[in-house]
Amino acid sequence: MNSAVHMGSRLQGRRLRATRRQGGRRRGARLRGFARAAAAAIAAGALALAGTVAGSAPAGAANRQVYVALGDSMASGPLIPDITGPLACGRSTNNYAHVLAARLSVAEFRDVTCSGADSSDMTSPQDLSLAGVDMGQAPPQFDALSADTTLVTLTIGGNDVGLVGIAQDCATLNPFATPCKNTWTAGGVDRIAQRIDAFAPRLATVLAGIHARAPLARVVVTGYGLYIKPGGCWPYQPVLGVDADYLQSSVHRLNTTIAAQAAAHGADYVDVETPSVGHDACQAPSAKWVEGYVPTDLAAPLHPNRRGEANYGRLIGDRVLAG
Repeated sequence: MNSAVHMGSRLQGRRLRATRRQGGRRRGARLRGFARAAAAAIAAGALALAGTVAGSAPAGAANRQVYVALGDSMASGPLIPDITGPLACGRSTNNYAHVLAARLSVAEFRDVTCSGADSSDMTSPQDLSLAGVDMGQAPPQFDALSADTTLVTLTIGGNDVGLVGIAQDCATLNPFATPCKNTWTAGGVDRIAQRIDAFAPRLATVLAGIHARAPLARVVVTGYGLYIKPGGCWPYQPVLGVDADYLQSSVHRLNTTIAAQAAAHGADYVDVETPSVGHDACQAPSAKWVEGYVPTDLAAPLHPNRRGEANYGRLIGDRVLAG
């Protein structure tokens, strides 16, 4: 072999060895990179597995209470200070829902109660007005429900039946006036009772809708209070005794209907009528849980006052905490 060929051969060998060393370094770098990625993946997998073993929910999530309050003016507390939410909804920071939320120390609280609401306003926007002025709309109350809701309270039915309007029409300062009961029961047909009976399937639909939208929630339904004692107290409350009894018996019929529908559709019922004895509109201002035709406290006529809302919240809270 001549010297030129020999030198070329040596140069080619050096290049080959250098290429092998460079390739080895690249393969080593790739292997080390792969090892680091694999280690990271294994570590991440271990953390994920640990999280799965410990439970997928964040620490304390099992105790997280998400409370949604639904309902009408009995629940919203119109004219009771302080006002929150849409003005026309008459929603008070001292309504029973706020009392209950504070007592339970809930993690999240959504109060969408609104004066004038009926069962249709659970799924449809509610038209709002104040003193005849258009105040826009409130969203459907069911919009506040979600899969993480754990507690729902509901008070509904009074506006479906129209009880407050009927009671206002029954007011009279004439002791010789024809009882309004005669009008509502003419021909032997109790038309208020008919309205209450017609409300029952609507309430069933509302309860089914709550369960569908908040399947993990405990649902607590209230009735309505004792507004006037047996025989009334005319003229302090300007409604004849016979009409006072008729109106309160209609409230009681509504409460019985609400209780039956709650029992049939997986909800708890809280009776606020029985504990209200001695706290009706005929009582002294310091004892009343509801206001009469002319309020003596900051509250709407024929509605619970702050004292009443506080006691309703207490009664509901006792039921919730009792399990």
